[in-house]
Amino acid sequence: MEKLLEYNPILLALGATLFTWFLTAAGASMVFFFKSINKKILNSMLGFAAGVMIAASFWSLLKPAIEMAEAQGELSWKPAVIGFLAGGAFLLLIDKILPHLHLGLSIDKAEGIQTTWQRSILLVLAITLHNVPEGLAVGVAFGALANNPDMGILTGAIALAMGIGLQNFPEGAAVSIPLRREGLSRWKAFNYGQLSGIVEPMAGVLGAYLVLTIEPLLPYALSFAAGAMIFVVVEELIPESQRGNETDLSTIGAMLGFATMMLLDVALG
Repeated sequence: MEKLLEYNPILLALGATLFTWFLTAAGASMVFFFKSINKKILNSMLGFAAGVMIAASFWSLLKPAIEMAEAQGELSWKPAVIGFLAGGAFLLLIDKILPHLHLGLSIDKAEGIQTTWQRSILLVLAITLHNVPEGLAVGVAFGALANNPDMGILTGAIALAMGIGLQNFPEGAAVSIPLRREGLSRWKAFNYGQLSGIVEPMAGVLGAYLVLTIEPLLPYALSFAAGAMIFVVVEELIPESQRGNETDLSTIGAMLGFATMMLLDVALG
């Protein structure tokens, strides 16, 4: 694994986010095997994804940002607070502008600028929206290697990519299978499902490039990604996972997701 430290962080970020995109596509391929998805299973998967993102926001992003700020002689809380709030504000702005529709809602509940786009497009855009901070987080984590090629940072970045990829699998299924139920063909539902994750490599490369270009930006960039991810969790994943009567399953899923991501980060980092 030490040989990976010799590679350009941008290439590592690209490879890691291509991996997370691949798992999104793998999840979307479940549409070829299932015509529908049980609501209890869907809630559990969304809860798991929420738990992973919450844990990643602290263990892989905020905690390192605080430690880096201290090492740079800066107030430890400053980059974490400013970056975190900026990330949430950025997603809030995008949420108000980008047309999208959350799973399980009728077309009249679409958010963002009013449009005549099809319901299927709006559903995919909702998932694409929260894949941006995921890709950004992975990219920033690998970008940190540019100025500190340390094995601890590398393994932490790998753990983050693994955690994001792990929760992308059920996300891909949560997009493609409902689209099939909307009347789309299996291939079209699959393509829409995997396309929702294509933004992650783009955001990953961008995040790594920005960190390489502006070194002092790193603690802020890590915190920015954390804020954006928490916004997605609170705005989308948790509410969607709690629809229906069996809310305990989504809660258990979130606990398992948090524990899994924490285990990956602490064990590998």
